Formats: sequence, C-alpha cells, structure tokens
Amino acid sequence: MQQYQAKWPSGKLAIRSGPQKGFCQNFLSLACDPEIKADYYAFCDQDDVWLPEKLSIALVNIVFNQQLNIPYLYCGRTYYVTDNLKPYGISPLFVFPPSFRNALVQSIAGGNTMVFNPALKRLIEKAGPLDVPSHDWWVYILVTGSGGLAFYDQVGHILYRQHDGSLVGSNDTYYAKTKRLIMIFQGRFQNWNKKNIAALVYKRELLSELNKETLTWFSKIRTARLMERIRILGVCGLYRQTRLGTITLYIAAVFNKL
Repeated sequence: MQQYQAKWPSGKLAIRSGPQKGFCQNFLSLACDPEIKADYYAFCDQDDVWLPEKLSIALVNIVFNQQLNIPYLYCGRTYYVTDNLKPYGISPLFVFPPSFRNALVQSIAGGNTMVFNPALKRLIEKAGPLDVPSHDWWVYILVTGSGGLAFYDQVGHILYRQHDGSLVGSNDTYYAKTKRLIMIFQGRFQNWNKKNIAALVYKRELLSELNKETLTWFSKIRTARLMERIRILGVCGLYRQTRLGTITLYIAAVFNKL
C-alpha cells in the first residue's frame, strides 16, 4: 500500500487502520468520518474490478437525477468472474422500484456498485457506525427510509471476483438460494433484522413520518401471533424483488423468523 501511495501526488491516497471489527465497520468508519469530504463517494474493496465506464455512468446518473440536499444513491448489478477474470454469471435482475418497504427485508445491490452524493454522506454520518449486518444494506435502508432517492442500474459495470476467500459472494445459484432459506430457519435473517430494527429505532428521527409508521408495524411482527404477523406484513406492504423472494418472506413470517 505504501509503494502504491508513493506513485500518487501527496495527499491523494491515505492509509489508515480500521476498527478491526469486520468489513461492515471498516466501510462505515470511513463513510461516517466527517473529515472525508468529496463531491461524490464510492465503496471499493479487494474483490472489485471496475469497468472503465463505471464511475462516469454513475456520476451522470446522479448529476441528472439528484435534487438539492436530497440523499441520492446509485447502485446496480455486478458481473461474477473467477480469480483470473473469467466470466461465469451476473447478479439477479431486479425490476421492482427501490423503497424502504423493500429495504427493510432485502439489500438489492453490493456496496462495490454504490456511488452517492454528499447529502447521503451526511446522512450516514448522522446515523453513525452502528451495529448493523452490512454497510451496503444499511445505506440502502437509510437513503430510502429518509425519503431520499435510490437508482438501481439494470446493467452491470463492475466485475466481482469470486474465490474461496470471499466473505460475501454470488447469491443467484440454486445452492445460494437454498442456503438463504436454511439461514432463515436457523434464525440468521431474524438476527439481521433485529440489528437493523434496533439501529433504526435508535436513529428514528432520520426517517420520514410515513417510514416511521412502517418501522413501527414491522417491529410489531416479531412479537405478534401468527395471523397478526401475516396481516401486518400485508399492511406494511413489504416485498422482495422476486416473487419467490416475497413468498419466502411470508414463509419466514409464518414460522416467526422475521
């Protein structure tokens, strides 16, 4: 890193020690730092290969669609490649609009695809480095929960290398889908929701009035009886990006795994 830093002009590349609490807190420690100021921001890690047009397309999208002082997030699909960059897949195509009702139960894009404006950076700072499952899911929750805007690009502009050491990888194979279903019954999805809900309740003032109400109903699901859980799920209007995903959501509600 120091050798690479020496190739850049002074002050262009900073090297710092993270909190050493995993990838999520590493990213949030940077995103929450008020001393880091730029026109726009993007996440990147060691598994990423950005295609040449990745940033230009994201910035054009933000510039033409953002509103003054409104948090705006650009994100999208990724191409899966092997260690030697041989392509073998692409992340699922999502067609339903990004929203808080989706964000509460699903993260639609990897952090390596995200580019966002200063208004969203300030929102992340206000929230702080809370104990949440994933930085990219949390950013999606924050931007939609606050009334900001999120854009999901259906065209991928990044190569995501998959290897045995990947902490988070491809999620569109039958194996991955089965594994996610198993995780639901093991309570992992429920634990993730518990952390997100706790963080949102703690920073409730950052949410719009409508989304505060949605959060209240979603929180009640966890202690409600069976039929009440199903009813609340419908009242909240929660959805995942595929029909099978939404069905899985209702299955989780039936077995009280939300």
